[in-house]
Amino acid sequence: MRKFASILAVVFAGQAMADTVFDDFSGDAGARWDYVADRVMGGISSGRAEIIGSGPNLRMRLTGTVSTENNGGFIQVRRRFDDPWRDGTQGLELQARGNGETYYVFLKTPNLSRVWYSYRASFSANESWQTVKLPFTRFAASHERMPQSFDPAQVTSLAIVAYGSDYNADVEVSQISLY
Repeated sequence: MRKFASILAVVFAGQAMADTVFDDFSGDAGARWDYVADRVMGGISSGRAEIIGSGPNLRMRLTGTVSTENNGGFIQVRRRFDDPWRDGTQGLELQARGNGETYYVFLKTPNLSRVWYSYRASFSANESWQTVKLPFTRFAASHERMPQSFDPAQVTSLAIVAYGSDYNADVEVSQISLY
């Protein structure tokens, strides 16, 4: 009986970890998330981020035109935070849909020496809602001069990003969870 109880505890602990919602865009989500484009560095990309829908259908939508002219190439919506993620957190899970383009999640930690450094993982956002699972082992350092790995408990910023090539961006995220 003790062994069975231990197995149940492990199963339920795993479920609790998978169900930790980081953001579902409820409450004052507009105050938590900031839109940023490459214009801050001389680029010409343009767009917008907005919270749309209501009730259980709330979601963040990032739209715009990404241009690599003038050393540009991104639009993003970013959330900074102070509360560390729980020990044992292994990755992120997004509920997302879009226009079939490739998008990114950028993570930042305080020890990065340049504002443009981040840890990055890509995903395709199809027209239908999908669950995108991004284990932290899939995130790569953006530059060789920065630490090549990171401690998830040290992450202080998460961004959904349209990046790296010329295209029209349109991606929606209804929930971000930690697992």
